[in-house]
Amino acid sequence: MFTLHIEHPITGYAVWRQAFDRFADGRQRAGVQGHRVQSPTDDANYIVIELDFPTSQQAERFRDFLQEKVWSSSESAPGLAGAPQTRILELIDHGWTD
Repeated sequence: MFTLHIEHPITGYAVWRQAFDRFADGRQRAGVQGHRVQSPTDDANYIVIELDFPTSQQAERFRDFLQEKVWSSSESAPGLAGAPQTRILELIDHGWTD
């Protein structure tokens, strides 16, 4: 599994979430198998998103789409308050505790 890890400041969660939800079908078509949305406990105006993909190529293509078509437009990304930082991560091990 490969994860597109994204983090950036936001203007507010409600505005950001509406924009995120508008791209649900696009995420599905791009191959996203699951997502996690988190915020630091000390900063409600900062968001961390993890989108899971079966291949690194799918993660790269979706990152490129976000950079070129979404984040470049305040209309498409109204909750964005700063430049997103991204990384593509490969799952190499995981464990669970009770």
